[in-house]
Amino acid sequence: MMRSWLSRISGLLLFLQSALIVTGGAVRLTGSGLGCPTWPECTKGSYTPVAHQVEGPLHAWIEFGNRLLTFALVITAVATLIIVIRKARKDLRLLAIGQVLGIFAQGILGGITVLTKLNPIPVAGHFLLSIALVAGAARIYAHRAAPEVAATPPSGIINPLRKIHLLLTLLVIILGTIVTGSGPHAGDIQARRFGFDPRLVSWIHADTVIALLGLTLALYVATLQNKSINSAVKRFGLVALAQGAIGYTQYFTKLPILLVGAHLLGATFVWIYAYRIHLAFTSSTAEISRSEQKG
Repeated sequence: MMRSWLSRISGLLLFLQSALIVTGGAVRLTGSGLGCPTWPECTKGSYTPVAHQVEGPLHAWIEFGNRLLTFALVITAVATLIIVIRKARKDLRLLAIGQVLGIFAQGILGGITVLTKLNPIPVAGHFLLSIALVAGAARIYAHRAAPEVAATPPSGIINPLRKIHLLLTLLVIILGTIVTGSGPHAGDIQARRFGFDPRLVSWIHADTVIALLGLTLALYVATLQNKSINSAVKRFGLVALAQGAIGYTQYFTKLPILLVGAHLLGATFVWIYAYRIHLAFTSSTAEISRSEQKG
């Protein structure tokens, strides 16, 4: 029964961590970044939006909704930690503790973001911390049924390729935050930008995406003999191609808000599926190790 609860709660944790990225994007794209201009209060003297908001009531409630999601995340992360401890899952304990601490760090970083009037550095850091927490939640969910088994990684070029693939995916995402922080969707009309040429950083970002797609093809060919890993690579490739199509479309259509939002959601899926490749390696090598031990 407890295993079932761990499955449900860890799945909810992964969903909410991903949802926080999407709602954070909604805050930014609607210009609601300063809808609640203070922190931890929404406005001076009130933790909730009031009728006389400087940025308008709609912006306030969009920003406040994003803050409320953090409370739901805290409850879910604490519940995950309690279940992990009760199940004596020492392999998941540090990951579960990291989720709780990471969410509190998100709250502090969110406060810094508001108090610095949406400086692009903490804004980007806010997103990248979410990416790290999504990876941790994905790992807890992947190993909810049984502990991860230590195993020898595949020999040859496959293991270096998958490590480079994960790092290159992370680089693509980091460059994406720089593109966004240099463009028009900074969360508020008065918010600072990075100051880079938006067209130049967009080209660098696009070139890195092309390199990632090429590496994905190489990894796909290299893993043809392993169905589980190869299937994970294929799924990533399809998600990455769809994300690239959205990216090029939004660039040539002058960054419409709906497409930019879809691109942000796509970035979340790209990272999750890239990390699933990493988890597929863990699962596959573990199975190989168990087979060798039986033999």
